[in-house]
Amino acid sequence: MLSASTNVPRSGFYYFIQGWKLVGQPGIRRFVILPLLVNILLMGSAFWWLFTRLDAWIPALMSYVPEWLQWLSYLLWPLAVISVLLVFGYFFSTLANWIAAPFNGLLAEQLEARLTGATPPDVGVLGMMKDLPRIMKREWQKFAWYLPRAIVLLILYFIPGIGQTVAPVLWFLFSAWMLVIQYCDYPFDNHKVSFQEMRSALRTRKVDNMQFGALTGLFTLLPVLNLFIMPVAVCGATAMWVDCWRAKHALWK
Repeated sequence: MLSASTNVPRSGFYYFIQGWKLVGQPGIRRFVILPLLVNILLMGSAFWWLFTRLDAWIPALMSYVPEWLQWLSYLLWPLAVISVLLVFGYFFSTLANWIAAPFNGLLAEQLEARLTGATPPDVGVLGMMKDLPRIMKREWQKFAWYLPRAIVLLILYFIPGIGQTVAPVLWFLFSAWMLVIQYCDYPFDNHKVSFQEMRSALRTRKVDNMQFGALTGLFTLLPVLNLFIMPVAVCGATAMWVDCWRAKHALWK
């Protein structure tokens, strides 16, 4: 067992730091390798391609700024860059999570067992393959919840003035909450907690969760560090699950 659960809920910042500490612990590293490789290959390639396109995309986005706001261009330009990075980063992190979902679930399961001393179900590779349809269904539920809200926010980007000022802030807050849902879902789903019940549970600690999601979102934008963020976020979210929700929702003890 790596460490005992404190059973005392902490801040989202605390659990984000815990994710970085837990991801390299002996006994956990081997479950980190596959999610890490998926993230490095996909996010590394995606951001390399993005940075070759920013010179064309940013001026196109800035063309929607009305003339009466042109004097704010020095401020709106970095907001436009951040907006593109947020949208692009979240899209590809979602894709990476789809591909790595079974391995992320296994990482969350094994880490939870080591944090609590509990015995997880011994499903093995065959059991994981049998669970694949359920895991993919859960990923689709998250995507179906996310997509219509994301479309509304993307439409805001094309409204002159609002699109370059308010929309980036709203997108960042929405992305932070969605990242909380994305990564906390792995331990919840391991215990067969429904998607709706999980979202209700997360809302009980919305401020702390937003701290965790905002930090995860910021690190998703940082070159090099964003290659490691997936397993780190899974570990941090699992530690948060153990302290905040496991006592009520655990399927196995």
